[in-house]
Amino acid sequence: MARLIGLLVAIAALALPQMARADNFDFYVLSLSWSPSWCAANDPDGSTAQCDGRRKYAFIAHGLWPQNERGWPEYCASREPERVPQSLASTYYDIIPSAGLAGYEWRKHGTCSGLSQRIYFETIRSAYRKVRLPPSIFDGRIARKLATDEIEALFVRANPGLTRDAIAVTCDRGQLSEIRICMSKSLGFRACEEVNNNACRARMVGVPALP
Repeated sequence: MARLIGLLVAIAALALPQMARADNFDFYVLSLSWSPSWCAANDPDGSTAQCDGRRKYAFIAHGLWPQNERGWPEYCASREPERVPQSLASTYYDIIPSAGLAGYEWRKHGTCSGLSQRIYFETIRSAYRKVRLPPSIFDGRIARKLATDEIEALFVRANPGLTRDAIAVTCDRGQLSEIRICMSKSLGFRACEEVNNNACRARMVGVPALP
């Protein structure tokens, strides 16, 4: 019986890495969500601050996700509170449109970073600022149809050090959804095979204009 219990404990331990302790990850994925696509699919009436048109959101910071070479941790134990204070969330409304999104990203991903809430969101801003957006294409003024390969090439051209194996374009219902860029813990660009393998399979995607 003791051997059986020991075996069960060992098997359970093998299942724990994806529910890992904070800071037990290999790199970050910066997820840049194309806001016009999200709004068209989720809030066509413009009832939220992200979509009401008063602030022109193009790419928002969907999150900075701790990632492993295979899989990722989420909802890690943290000494920080689950709730992100409004006073903190509101200072990031220029790149994270709502306290709800900030709170969700903190609970699911930020808790696994090993950082405090404040430092985690500061790191998101630093990662966001590191990426140069190709302005002539992604200013959101007109709707476009672009090849996914062209989108990747535009980002690579605009960001020295970024390579095609460090970026993935995702799509939903034929529309550009997100640009996912892999970064080291020090926010240098780096390759990420699994993230790259989960990229959009469509050759062309729509890029809706800003509301």
